[in-house]
Amino acid sequence: MPETRRALLLFATGAAMLCAAGAANAQIRVDMTRGTVEPLPIAVPVFLDPRPAGPPHGRLIADVVSADLARSGLFRPIDRRAFIQDTASLAVQPRFGDWRQINAQALVSGVVKRRPGGQLRVEVRLWDVFRGVQMTGVAYTTTPDKWRRVAHIIADEVYKRITGEDGYFDTRIVYISESGPPKARIKRLAIMDQDGANHRFLTDGRALVLTPRFSPTAQEITYLSYTAGRPRAYLYNIDTRRQEVIGDFPGMTFAPRFSPDGNKVVMSMAQDGNSEIYAMDLRTRRVRRLTRNPAIDTSASYSPDGDRITFNSDRGGSQQIYVMNSDGSGVRRISFGKGRYATPVWSPRGDQIAFTRIRGGRFAIGIIGPDGSGERILVEDFLVEGPTWAPNGRVLMFFRQGPNQAAPKLYSIDLTGYNEREVVTPAGGSDPAWSPLVK
Repeated sequence: MPETRRALLLFATGAAMLCAAGAANAQIRVDMTRGTVEPLPIAVPVFLDPRPAGPPHGRLIADVVSADLARSGLFRPIDRRAFIQDTASLAVQPRFGDWRQINAQALVSGVVKRRPGGQLRVEVRLWDVFRGVQMTGVAYTTTPDKWRRVAHIIADEVYKRITGEDGYFDTRIVYISESGPPKARIKRLAIMDQDGANHRFLTDGRALVLTPRFSPTAQEITYLSYTAGRPRAYLYNIDTRRQEVIGDFPGMTFAPRFSPDGNKVVMSMAQDGNSEIYAMDLRTRRVRRLTRNPAIDTSASYSPDGDRITFNSDRGGSQQIYVMNSDGSGVRRISFGKGRYATPVWSPRGDQIAFTRIRGGRFAIGIIGPDGSGERILVEDFLVEGPTWAPNGRVLMFFRQGPNQAAPKLYSIDLTGYNEREVVTPAGGSDPAWSPLVK
């Protein structure tokens, strides 16, 4: 059975008690609707760990929480060397004057306790420093090897309490790892946490792999593989490592992507030299053709409610973005800018579609409303491509390669277009796909 957040991290009985004090009175908020956001100064001291045995989990967990929040661009963790109050007394009660003195607006305090059987209980509180009240408190019990997931879930909780929106730190990235010379490039399917930790390869590189995409449960991946020189769409179960062919079709299949409920896969199939979009029901393996046009139709992506599909097509004379109903009816073009538009991906929020634009020999990553309004470019360069959304719809990941760069690299950027960061991988990286929050 897939690991679930509930089974992996047992929500402790004391969590409700920790949450009770002051949560309803929390006033700190980050306004995410502005073009630029001034990061919120936040203090994340090392968590008190009274009986350390082995790894210093109090420091490790606090470090990951701090790094997650900093990477979002919405928070500025304060240097711990500026802290006045010590960790032991903080575990009893914050001295808010000490934290105001260093201009902290929010404070995260935590305690790590060892339980019988070797489990860890991590208790965390978020404080509004200027009002001197607790915003929330949570407690998790887990095995020591899952401390990093606990840290990501804590960061998600802090993010949500302060921004009012879901976090995205307890997620994974699947991507194509690229190594070797350009003319003999080895491409392997790889997976890692959103911060680059827990990296591992899923394929051995003997077959070319492309376009990996997560299922809504984050336990399966669909991708294209050139096994025996023939491109076919595959399903890969992350837990069991079982791989199976989605279907053995007469033509070439590519760009598979799951429906929001996980019951279907939409993909392109080329038969008789013409590429059309099809949907397959994974329960019955029945295939339904959705487009009928002599042009090239590809890169389909469902809306979050599953009612519509966005795709790109050159049916209008140049490669542009279109939206249609999920049954293939009501096709309409939504991009009308200069250049060619490709790789449309619907935001999990449903309010935006990300795309790649090629114009004048340069590439750009942008967003546009499903009705064609509000087109905006977030990043432009020699080669940037393959946007994928964080599950909260506030951050995108993509890959970039410069003219003299041996291999592409992964980057993230938020919707302001200002907070751009490299996502470090062991080798080159392309075609990332962001998972939903791990359940």
